Amino acid sequence: MEAGKVTIVTGGTYGIGRAITCELARRGYRVVAVGLDARQIGSEAAEGSAGTRATLDREGLSAEIVEGDVAVAADVQRVVEFVLARYGRIDVLVNNAAIHPRGTIVETSEEVWDRVLDVNLKGMFLCCKAAVPAMIRQGGGAIVNVGSGSGWGKPDLLAYSASKGGVFGFSAALAHDHLKDHIRVNVVVPGGTSTGMTTVAETTFGDDPVLRPREAAVERMARNTVSGRANLPDDIAKAVAFLVSDDAAQISGAILTVGCFTH
Repeated sequence: MEAGKVTIVTGGTYGIGRAITCELARRGYRVVAVGLDARQIGSEAAEGSAGTRATLDREGLSAEIVEGDVAVAADVQRVVEFVLARYGRIDVLVNNAAIHPRGTIVETSEEVWDRVLDVNLKGMFLCCKAAVPAMIRQGGGAIVNVGSGSGWGKPDLLAYSASKGGVFGFSAALAHDHLKDHIRVNVVVPGGTSTGMTTVAETTFGDDPVLRPREAAVERMARNTVSGRANLPDDIAKAVAFLVSDDAAQISGAILTVGCFTH
């Protein structure tokens, strides 16, 4: 049964992550949403915790919200220890945290490159490394990693594409390694989705980031979906909810695209 399953959602207080947090809470999961309130490189979203709490309260939903940076091993360990102390188990891990700066190799600084790989790929590694032992002890679990069509390479997204390409290989290897442990590992690939990440994108750190509007890109991607509209965060959340549910008990190592093609 889904009700009561203990779930960690990284990047769980903005955009797609907020939608995942709320969707799983609606379905009776005990959700711990992990995120940073400060505006992140590649996004204009802000006030993540407050906005998520307000959304939960409007619907009478319950979830824990914990501040943490997935790129910092100590933060990840603190979150996992908090969850285990409070609930005694981890049934589901959704690795959604990511940053999305634009830029070619000429425009991408070493600082930006390192931060993107640290959050988008190393963060996934750290969260799985901390949570998987608990899943092994309890006899199984479900992991969903949020990928991107950029993982096959997209223009002006060098660092992001590299990080998301790594998600595919990482997830497949993890699924193979823990098949006998009854840990399912799958990837959800969102198409163009209206969030703070897709409204604007920045190429630099600092007080005066370079911002590039994305509205036209989202509109273009909407024309290429079967529905004729851009994804909503709830579309992605429902796909994640399926993959972590008992209805997907026989599915591991899969890539599920939502509102996009893989190439």
